[in-house]
Order: sequence, then structure tokens, then C-alpha cells
Amino acid sequence: MPRRRPGRPRRDDQRPTRDLVLAAATALFAERGFDAVSLRDVAAAAGVDVATVAHHTGTKGQLYDACFARVFAAERQVVEAAGERARAALAAGPARALRALHDLVDVFVDFLEDRPETTALWLRRWLEPQRHAELDQRYAEPLYTLVERLLAAAAAGGALVEPTPHVTVRSLVWAVHGHVVALAAGGGSGARERREFRAFVHRLLDGLYPPATP
Repeated sequence: MPRRRPGRPRRDDQRPTRDLVLAAATALFAERGFDAVSLRDVAAAAGVDVATVAHHTGTKGQLYDACFARVFAAERQVVEAAGERARAALAAGPARALRALHDLVDVFVDFLEDRPETTALWLRRWLEPQRHAELDQRYAEPLYTLVERLLAAAAAGGALVEPTPHVTVRSLVWAVHGHVVALAAGGGSGARERREFRAFVHRLLDGLYPPATP
């Protein structure tokens, strides 16, 4: 039986190894940023050799992109499902539509609270706004647009009044990222902070979209 080359794992090992590499790389990029992480750093953190990292992810730039693609795929899955439920609720009237928006934001908050490395990864990227800007177009804009269109549809159907959905979505996203940073800085589970932040976001939505007066 021919020997495998270094860095060329068996076919049935490829997906688990790639996931291991991406998880290690995501944590490192989130902690240090793009420039301060090498493929050797990733290999050491993942417990593999550099050839294995290169085989599964290519160059450092390709690895960086793959880390964003990985967190985006997980985020898109939960946000799209919540968005579909919210869209289905629009025809049920303003009160039901608002509850659906509460649920949508809760899903997003839950996702980032459970995966704080996602926030850290994006914040590192945003420290250099002109660099790697294509990542925003591929891995942030699609989800922003999804929610913006949902708000526009709700406004068009008379469920709420929303003149600038793009401002609302970005403001909420930044608020949630800030909340996740505060949790990380405080340490511990932050159960009280989690409850208070959800209550705040719900109050914010209720203030933005009050029930229509007869």
C-alpha cells in the first residue's frame, strides 16, 4: 500500500481535520488579527503540521476567508430560519409581526453569545476597514440585506413604519456585538447581563415600531 504524503490525510479524515484547523485559526485570528497569525501558529494550535494546514485551506489569505465563511454559514442558517418565521408572521398583524422581530433578534443574540469568537473575528477585521473589505460583501451584507428586506416588507404591508431599514439593522448588529464584548470583558456567565440586554432590545424595538393608532 503506498504511503501517504505529509499533509495528505485519508479521505475520511479530511472533513474533521479541516474543521479542526478552521476552529483553531478562527480563535487565533479573533485573538490576534490577520498579520499576527502564521500558518505555523495555526498548525501548532490544531495539533497538525503546516503541510496539513496548507493542504486543507491553502494560503493564509484563503484560510482567513475560510474562517469567515465558516462562521457565516452557521449564522446564516439560524438567521434565515428566524427570518422565514418572521416573514410568515407579517400577515398576522402588527402585534404578531413585532413579536416575530423580537424572536429574530433573540436568535441573533443567542448565536453571538454562544460563539463570541465570531464577534472578535469581525472586530479584528473592522480595525482595518479598507483591508479585506470583500469579506463584508460576502459574509455580512447578505444577512444585513435579508433583514432589511424583511423590515421593508413589514413596512409595505402596514405592520410597522421603517424609513431606513439599513440604519436600523446596522445599529442593532453593532449593539449586539458590543453586548458580546461586554460579556467577555466581565467574565463568567453574565446571566443578568443577558436578561437585561434582551429586555433592552425588546424595548428598543417596541419604541421603534409602536402599535399603529386607530
